[in-house]
Amino acid sequence: MALSFSAFSMQYNYITIEGNIGAGKTTLARMLSQELNARLILEEFDENPFLANFYENPEKYAFPLELFFMAERYKQLKDLLQMQGLFKEIVVSDYMFTKCLLFAQVNLPPEEFKLYQKLFDIIQQQLLQPDILIYLHAPVSKLQENIKKRNREYEQLIPDQYLSNIQETYTSYIRQNNQKTIFIDASNADFENNKNQLAIVLTALESDIAEGQHYYTLP
Repeated sequence: MALSFSAFSMQYNYITIEGNIGAGKTTLARMLSQELNARLILEEFDENPFLANFYENPEKYAFPLELFFMAERYKQLKDLLQMQGLFKEIVVSDYMFTKCLLFAQVNLPPEEFKLYQKLFDIIQQQLLQPDILIYLHAPVSKLQENIKKRNREYEQLIPDQYLSNIQETYTSYIRQNNQKTIFIDASNADFENNKNQLAIVLTALESDIAEGQHYYTLP
């Protein structure tokens, strides 16, 4: 199916894609940015020196892991704020800054989380917020399938329960906030090989979406 979408009809300047580990965020972000001729912002998670150690010893490395992620995400996204003041180009990102708080909520003990949240609240006020969120929701079995397929060594032993905890934290956040969200059932997601799925996302972005959540299923 040929896509006839025109970036000139895009009503959003800042589009963020979110979801659990292995949900397909980066793949969709790359494809959307190409289709919309948009600036692409991808999370640079491989640069976190605590990541591999965290999966081996979460209690020891969770706090430095989350602090590093927050600092790097802030550094990356603050440039977006400066850029948006000069240009009105479309930006597509494969994460939102609130991701810091959601993962910290799962990974940190209560006292550390309170401290982390104070830092987060100060920093978040300085950043541009997305115009719309695209959330990819897939069952844990699909996430594990994708994780094994991309074959990052440190991810191969991620427990199902950890993915379930992350999933619940994301969906709870989306339910409690009135952010404009395209909620996609990505159980059958295969954006690279099924162009109809990308067309569904683009059509959703063209629609007149009110505040709150709007649900779509990929064939």
